[in-house]
Amino acid sequence: MPILNKDMTFCISLSARPSNNGTRFHNHLYDQLGLNWIYKAFAPTDLAQAIAGVRGLGIRGCAVSMPYKEDVMALVDELDPSAKAIDSVNTIVNTDGHLLAYNTDYTAIEQLLAGNAVPTDYSVLVQGAGGMAKATVAALRDAGFTDVTVIARNEDAGRALAEQYGFQWRATLDGGTADLIINVTPIGMACGPEVNSLSFPEHAIAAAKVVFDVVALPAETPLIKTARAAGRQVITGAEVATIQALEQFVLYTGVRPTDEQVRAAEDFMRAQ
Repeated sequence: MPILNKDMTFCISLSARPSNNGTRFHNHLYDQLGLNWIYKAFAPTDLAQAIAGVRGLGIRGCAVSMPYKEDVMALVDELDPSAKAIDSVNTIVNTDGHLLAYNTDYTAIEQLLAGNAVPTDYSVLVQGAGGMAKATVAALRDAGFTDVTVIARNEDAGRALAEQYGFQWRATLDGGTADLIINVTPIGMACGPEVNSLSFPEHAIAAAKVVFDVVALPAETPLIKTARAAGRQVITGAEVATIQALEQFVLYTGVRPTDEQVRAAEDFMRAQ
C-alpha cells in the first residue's frame, strides 16, 4: 500500500457493523494494480453528515451496507437503474460532487444463482425484507423463479416487497419448507446479538436442496455450517461479498482486474 499522500484517491464504506472484508479486498487490488488509492471502513453516527462528507471531501467511492441501503437514497443526486428498480443502494460514485448510486448486490445474487445452476422451478423462502432482501427478490424474479415466499415479521415491508414482485408474504416460517432457502437478515452475523443463532430451523435446512446465506462475516455462519453438515448445496455471503465488491471496484476505478488478481484479493480478504 502506498504511503498516504495528497494525491491519493479515497474510497470508504458505511455500515452499522463494519468489517475488514471490503477494506482488505479493495486495498489488495489497489496494491496489485499500482493504484494510488486507499479504502477505509466507517460506522457513521449521522448518515446525512457522512454523505455530505463524501461529496465535500471528494471521496470517490462509498459502499453502503445495512441498515443504510434505503435511507441513503434521499441523499444522492441520481439513481442508476440498478438501484432505482429495487429502491436500494449499496454503491455511490462521486464524480466532481455528483453522487450517482448503484446496487451491485443484485448483480452478485443474479450471478450466483446462475453459476450454481439453481433450477428456477424450485420453491423459495426468503427471510428478510430490507435492502438486501429487495436485491435478492428482484434477482429471483428476473431469473424466472415464480414460487417465492417472503418471510418477514414487519407486515408492511414484507407484504410490499412480496407483492411488488408478484410473490407471497408470511409473517413467520410456521413450519414451512422450500427447495431453496435464503437468509437476508443479520442472524448469524459476526459481532451481532444473534451470531450463534440459526436463521432457519433445522427441519427447514434438512428439507432444502440449496441453502443460501447472504451474511458475509463469518463466511461459515451457523446456517452454512448446519447445511454443509446435512450435505446440502450451499451459497455463502462471502461469495456475494466478493462479486459485489469487484463490481464496486470497477465502478470506482474504471479498471476490471483479471480473474487471478481477484482470486488473490479474495484469498487475502479471507485470510484475516
